[in-house]
Amino acid sequence: MAKETPMAARLMDVYHRFQVAYGPQHWWPGEGPFEIIAGAILTQSAAWTNVEMALANMRAAGCWSLEAVHQLPEAELANLVRSSGYFNAKARKLKAFAAHVTLNHQGDLDRFLSQPTGPLREELLSIHGIGEETADDIIVYAAGKPSFVIDSYTRRIMDRMGIAPDAARPKYGDYQAVFHDNLPHDDNLTQDARLFNEFHALWDRHAKEACGKTPHCEGCCLLDICPTGRSLTTDS
Repeated sequence: MAKETPMAARLMDVYHRFQVAYGPQHWWPGEGPFEIIAGAILTQSAAWTNVEMALANMRAAGCWSLEAVHQLPEAELANLVRSSGYFNAKARKLKAFAAHVTLNHQGDLDRFLSQPTGPLREELLSIHGIGEETADDIIVYAAGKPSFVIDSYTRRIMDRMGIAPDAARPKYGDYQAVFHDNLPHDDNLTQDARLFNEFHALWDRHAKEACGKTPHCEGCCLLDICPTGRSLTTDS
């Protein structure tokens, strides 16, 4: 259980501001763990609309389970996911994931996902094509466990707000630690997973609505607590 800290209060202030500004996000788009995991792999360096086309192709072709992915020739799978880009590499990643669960968990995805967060994350990172962001997407959205997802949107907003980790060249884990050290994340508490789920979705929504590569600071729900926003609006 995270301790009550000034950073915890600051993060929860951001969360509540996001909630008021944008409302519930209802992430992740997907029905069931298989679709969520396939989407998490396919969305690497891809727009979600292109991922949706790839998922629709997989469903229409009957390639809609770990067993089907495991059995389908890689070239055929690559053709199904072509719209998501880097389709040969992504087909290999999907097959690597399916093979891992098939060989190590008798193909039982629920059993695989039911592990505690630490061992599950370690095992995910051992699979070809699963990096930290994809692993955390799978943990929080498919397994329903708290593991905060860090992406370019989250990093951008944290940097601008002055709540980035105190490191010369912060890595993924440094950014994630800001949340894990200050927000509750007990595997056995559903509300903790819901907090991490919704909070990550809200960071991404805010990046798209207001805090893009060129920020739109006027009317931003974080303006009064964001040094970058105050600087830009004062200068203008």
